Amino acid sequence: MAKEKSKLAADEKEEIKAVKKKVVEENVSVEIDEIDPLAEVKALEKEEIESEAIPVTELRKAVKAMAVPGEFDWDAYQTKGFGEGYSANDRDQMEKLYAGTVTTVDSGEVVDGIVVGINDRDVILNIGFKSDGLVPLAEFKDVPNLKIGDKVEIFIEEREDLMGQLVLSRRKAKLVKGWERIQKALDEDLVIEGFVKRRTKGGLIVDVYGIEAFLPGSQIDVKPIRDFDIYVNKSMEVKVVKINYTNDNVVVSHKVLIEKDLEEQKVAILSNLEKGQVLEGTIKNMTNFGVFIDLGGVDGLLHITDISWGRINHPEEVLKLDQVVKVVVLEFDGEKKRISLGMKQLTEHPWASLPADITVGSKVKGKIVNVADYGAFLELQPGVEGLIHVSEMSWSQHLRNPQDFMKVGDEVEAVVLTIDREERKMSLGIKQLSEDPWTRQDVLTKYAIGTRHEGVVRNLTNFGLFIELEEGIDGLVHVSDLSWTKKIKHPSEFVKVGDKLQVVVLELDAANRRLALSHKHLEENPWDTFETVFTIGSVHKCTVISKNDKGAVLELPYGIEGFCATKNLVKEDEGKIEVGDSLDFKVLEFSKEDRRISLSHKAIFSAEDDKQPAAKKKAAPASKGKTIDKINQEVEKSTLGDLEALSALKDKMNAPKTTGESKSE
Repeated sequence: MAKEKSKLAADEKEEIKAVKKKVVEENVSVEIDEIDPLAEVKALEKEEIESEAIPVTELRKAVKAMAVPGEFDWDAYQTKGFGEGYSANDRDQMEKLYAGTVTTVDSGEVVDGIVVGINDRDVILNIGFKSDGLVPLAEFKDVPNLKIGDKVEIFIEEREDLMGQLVLSRRKAKLVKGWERIQKALDEDLVIEGFVKRRTKGGLIVDVYGIEAFLPGSQIDVKPIRDFDIYVNKSMEVKVVKINYTNDNVVVSHKVLIEKDLEEQKVAILSNLEKGQVLEGTIKNMTNFGVFIDLGGVDGLLHITDISWGRINHPEEVLKLDQVVKVVVLEFDGEKKRISLGMKQLTEHPWASLPADITVGSKVKGKIVNVADYGAFLELQPGVEGLIHVSEMSWSQHLRNPQDFMKVGDEVEAVVLTIDREERKMSLGIKQLSEDPWTRQDVLTKYAIGTRHEGVVRNLTNFGLFIELEEGIDGLVHVSDLSWTKKIKHPSEFVKVGDKLQVVVLELDAANRRLALSHKHLEENPWDTFETVFTIGSVHKCTVISKNDKGAVLELPYGIEGFCATKNLVKEDEGKIEVGDSLDFKVLEFSKEDRRISLSHKAIFSAEDDKQPAAKKKAAPASKGKTIDKINQEVEKSTLGDLEALSALKDKMNAPKTTGESKSE
């Protein structure tokens, strides 16, 4: 007997463990620890032994039924006194009453709750669960008239927290339901209403079912919106066009609601559109090349050149946004749905009203409306312009930038040179308002041969430079007429553009508008004097200026240059002569006509190079005599001799001079 009881106790322990495990797995809320099935079994065993009323096997079933509600067999114990007095109908009614008192809920669900209480901080809600829940009053700011008995949607965060309380949230309920409604609106292409909360970069923020959606500026209306603030704090019907659950982004559009109606209007307009038709439209957009006009569902381009007969730089000078204007259809492409519009074509061309007395030679006044590289356009009246070519702006032969003469906006008087009313073209001139300087009567006396003048260097060329003596009177100075002493390869070595230079007139051809000028003839030819100084065989201190394969260029006294061949450019110790060295050189050859002096350093210490042709050696005294005679004729014999003339020439060359004179030296 004791052995059977021990076995029974072991079996009961195993069954109790299994019951506990099942309760934990199925999350059944039963307080197992409050029941001691083993003690009950022992008591019932004792009672069974004494009265033998309840079998132990049935007691085991009762323990299981207590541990796992729903598996209790009422019929098995009804006749034994357990649940005695309840019929099947009574039990059904009790189950129905019990089922209506407590609702089974799960976390993460959205359910309806009834407001049963409101205090300063919370709203008390009954969702039919075994306990009520609290929601902060701040979550009901959008419901100012909340009262007891109102039904609201609530999100169940937790059925029981650590304190055993039901945790609810209205804000999360709005979000969950909001996302469901937004998804439904996207799937079914529904029109929903939103509230514009604020503007943001590129568009508006719209509250849709408690969720902030983005309304791009391009989706507000079919025409560009320039002021988004007019929509803030207003309701607006929209459609959901895109949902991004990853970033919780919703994009809505109001434009799609009106595009359908406009599409029908657009088809009707395009079907009846014809070239030359006059329409009325509203300016919806403005660019630097024209404006776009809304013709009632279809847009047309009014190019800037077709706005006015006159010249304008930007459409905003004569038009403004949202302005209603009349236009004419110039071109229409039905396939590409492109419409070119014109506005100036509705008025008569200004050339038709141009006065008939404007002919060639007439003087006209106007405003400069454009300046180009080749000339300027003078507007006589809106739509009537004439070109002033740069060559007609001044009598000067050197064309300059037209902007040097005038700028946009200047009021200018001009003379009509040509006019073609059929082609609507006109050429004008400004220089004709003044006399041609070459036709003046005093030009022959003013610029007679030998007269001296000062002008401005306007242009440099390889063969010389051009000097403007006055407006319209230019002259050429050949490169060979710049200096008596220096060999100038290019005029830029002597002068630059813009410099003032003194010159002498060598030739005058008024008929062909030509002047030959010279700068070096401001002074007498010093080579007449040099002929007596740099005689053949004379030795002079020279400085090497430059060297090349043929020889070296030497600077002689008085600033003139000579040349030494490479074979004669050696030292006595056979060393090299470098640039900058100052040595004695002997004159081997002198040519006044060619202004050339040949020298040699080798001849200083070598007798071979001193041997010159007899003709050259004999010619020197005669040349010297002629030079002396010329000097004696030009200066007073009683006060000036050969050496005194040379000294005076040297002083004159070394004395400080004006800019033009110093450059000529």
